[in-house]
Amino acid sequence: MEDKFAIQLFEDNKVRVVWDEEQEKYYFSVVDIIQVLTDSVDARKYWNKLKQRLNEEGNETVTNCHQLKLPAADGKKRLMDVADLQGIFRIVQSVPSKKAEPVKQWLAQLGKQRIDQMIDPEQTFQMAVEDYRRQGYSDKWINERMRSIEMRKELTDEWQRSGVAEQKDFAILTNVLTQAWSGMTTGEYKKFKGLTKENLRDNMTNIELALNTLAEVATTEYSRQSNPQTMEENKRVAREGGSVAREARETMEKRLGRSVVSKERALDYILDTSKKDKKGELPFDDENK
Repeated sequence: MEDKFAIQLFEDNKVRVVWDEEQEKYYFSVVDIIQVLTDSVDARKYWNKLKQRLNEEGNETVTNCHQLKLPAADGKKRLMDVADLQGIFRIVQSVPSKKAEPVKQWLAQLGKQRIDQMIDPEQTFQMAVEDYRRQGYSDKWINERMRSIEMRKELTDEWQRSGVAEQKDFAILTNVLTQAWSGMTTGEYKKFKGLTKENLRDNMTNIELALNTLAEVATTEYSRQSNPQTMEENKRVAREGGSVAREARETMEKRLGRSVVSKERALDYILDTSKKDKKGELPFDDENK
């Protein structure tokens, strides 16, 4: 299952949600929905009792639940009960709650939004733009990030065309490409920036994003030209694409007299408003670290 994890908000409650690309459907954390409906001090215990009752009644709702690894409160991923939209609706109907109708409307709206996005992918981009703005990123950075997302999608599509199917292989090729231009694997790069579970690209500066995008664009074009057939051939192409960005990086660093690979991360320039310059722009737009 190729899935995308996200947090959705119902009022002030966080609901863990996974979008399954293959099946094109949402899976919701059952415990989170139970918490929303009941305000229980122990939603997990409530769900366990409800599961037992539904099983005894021969209700198929529990049978239709799945288990996926979702981030727990301590940040570690653990297997948790999830249900698709239809299953969650049935669970909501099984719980006496004044919030049942508002939750149903919220779930229906989420489903509609996803369908709308599939019909019109531009909506997905616009939502991402709005999310980044809410987090405090500058428009200049957001524009660069949106370009990088588009180029990354083209690269992964090209890798798939070349026979790359396993998630671990995508990660291996990304490491090869990243190391070729930055001198670090993705894991080393995150450690360099002091990141753990955060997204590396969301913590890159404008220059870093531009170089990473250049590496991915070059790799995509080289792959289309050479048509690699094996993992080793894809690695070679990724190194060649990354080397284009490395040369650009070295030229820039020689001209500037400093490294453009920065230890700064999003928290350094989004939350610290004292770092704004006279024009009100964040250092994100003016690399100097």
